[in-house]
Amino acid sequence: MRTIARHTALAGLSAVALIIVGCSNGQSVDTSAPPQVGLIATSTPVAPAPPAEVKLIGERDVEVTLTGPIAAKYASATEEQKQALGKPLTGDRNAGARESGVVFQQFQGGVITAKNKETGTPAYITRGKIREAWNVPRNPDGVPAVTGDNGSVGPLGAPTSDETADGDLLVETFEHGQIAYNTKTSQVEVTINGKVVPSGL
Repeated sequence: MRTIARHTALAGLSAVALIIVGCSNGQSVDTSAPPQVGLIATSTPVAPAPPAEVKLIGERDVEVTLTGPIAAKYASATEEQKQALGKPLTGDRNAGARESGVVFQQFQGGVITAKNKETGTPAYITRGKIREAWNVPRNPDGVPAVTGDNGSVGPLGAPTSDETADGDLLVETFEHGQIAYNTKTSQVEVTINGKVVPSGL
């Protein structure tokens, strides 16, 4: 048995030696040389620039041209957001710029607002019950008041986010607070400067 094991071991070593010799080119390899590393240049896809303008058909078949951050936001909106917004409203009260520089475009079901008209300024969609609560005229403390201000000139200020889902809540933030809408209970909570105030709805 010992002889068979010895012959098997010798045959195995011979096969390994033949494979090494067969794979070698007869030249020795310098293991002290540093490895050669090459870089492969690749291109990263660049996102297309936002459109300079978007043309839509508004109420009474009037063409409405969105520009700047408003156009960019509308172009990047989801189909669900576009359907919720509906057609753009026309007239000076429904589009333009506030004294603060805030630009806006009202739609049948919401509004797109940006802090200013500069390219690259983020714009946000405000809609549904959150929009309704934002449009309630309020005194400086946020309490609903007939003689108060609403929207971006009101105590909440301009939007700083789109609505985001948090469980049953849809929450949108503003410069000075937030509005939360509970989709199960239909309750709206308005917070201004850290204080919950009546929604006014």
